Amino acid sequence: MLLTSRRLRAALLAIASATLVAATLPAPGPLGIGDPLFPELGNPGYDVRSYDLDFTYGGDNTKPLDAVTKIHAVATERLERINLDFTHGTVRSVEVNGAPAQFETAGEDLVVTPAEPVEAGARMWVTVGHTSDPTGTAGGWVRTTDGLVMANQANAAHRVFPSNDHPADKAYYTFHVTAPQKLTVVANGLPVDSRRHGASTTWTYRTSHPMASELAQVSIGGSAVLHREGPDGLPVRDVVPAADKAKLEPWLAKTPDQIRWLESKIGPYPFETYGVLIAGADTGFELETQTLSLFERSLFTRPEYPAWYVESVMVHELSHQWFGDSVSPHSWSDVWLNEGHATWYEALYAQEHAKKPMETRMKDAYALSDGWRAAGGPPAAPAPPVPGQQISLFRPVVYDGSALVLYALREEIGTDAFSRLEREWVREHQDGNATTADFVRLASEVAGRDLSGFFQAWLYGTKTPPMPGHPDWHSRPPAENGA
Repeated sequence: MLLTSRRLRAALLAIASATLVAATLPAPGPLGIGDPLFPELGNPGYDVRSYDLDFTYGGDNTKPLDAVTKIHAVATERLERINLDFTHGTVRSVEVNGAPAQFETAGEDLVVTPAEPVEAGARMWVTVGHTSDPTGTAGGWVRTTDGLVMANQANAAHRVFPSNDHPADKAYYTFHVTAPQKLTVVANGLPVDSRRHGASTTWTYRTSHPMASELAQVSIGGSAVLHREGPDGLPVRDVVPAADKAKLEPWLAKTPDQIRWLESKIGPYPFETYGVLIAGADTGFELETQTLSLFERSLFTRPEYPAWYVESVMVHELSHQWFGDSVSPHSWSDVWLNEGHATWYEALYAQEHAKKPMETRMKDAYALSDGWRAAGGPPAAPAPPVPGQQISLFRPVVYDGSALVLYALREEIGTDAFSRLEREWVREHQDGNATTADFVRLASEVAGRDLSGFFQAWLYGTKTPPMPGHPDWHSRPPAENGA
């Protein structure tokens, strides 16, 4: 049989053309945007504008969730292939602009070949049908006593959903999560909808501000959601194990005043809501997921933790909503701006509310600083994390070692100039990304003089510079610190 219709001829030509393009492309491989600490994280060639994430949870946190990830992006160059960060899940289908696309994996990248190249400047919609596996210990989903939460820092969001998994590409998020009716779902942002169907409920949440992938949060469990009001009517909602809500309420009630305190230091809270998510899981850390900070239950229930310490940790994560979430790092080497500031306000809160002098803490940090730099690099040039252990990036030099830089800066330029700098920093870069160079520039403008030499020594030196105003402070040699 000989078929000669125009439609068949056009289809055959399209197939031949796609085959020719695929044949001329190099072998797929993982890409990256050149982050010095995570070289294969993120992908060039496009800017994500929004994610629409759909998860279906069957009630067993040892089994993969069914998921669909929809990505709306703008191509910044002509794309014959599109790399997404994704691993630890099974990809079932991919569409680009509504047409089926070829796909394969390379390292921890999902490499997509669309039916037609995406031209520079064009919008594109990528839809991936996949599973999302909650097992494993490398980050992403964290299994709790009654469900799941997320802990994606620093490079684990792509263990949950396909993404451009780098904080330099922030986007808006919508979450649709279907779970058994007996469970409660909360995610970043504010609730949009909740619909029951049979034995399940689908919950929808949406962010009002762009967010880095490492800050995404979805909580699924037997939770109680407690509502209260923050400054200027800010909705505050906390998510806690239902059985513990009475026990935890005294801690949760402190959040509105903690927000007011931080606003008095650095300006208005930057998001549409805030809350504390307390999970029945042993993570070894707390995490500033945007608008809904993650805490271990044990922080609030272990008797050896004094009240002032618990409160200062709460303020640490709350501070991140300004430093790290609203103003996100441009690269992971800028992480000192996140953790140094959160540690600074943690210590300042302890000083003002529990009579724990910051000067004492900073003097102790100064004594250990050379050892921290030897072990983990200077604050703005940290050593890479241990392979497969991304949270090993978060060493003492990133916390108190970086707060020490801010203490030195305040001593150098004075309290008034430092306070102006903090407020201008979060205002100028709200909802965006910023670099260490941006901070040096703004600090110099506020101080009215060039501080590049000061910062070069404090941020990049292998030895800790003399502390302004404290010639009697000394840093012990690394050998004495066990470094």
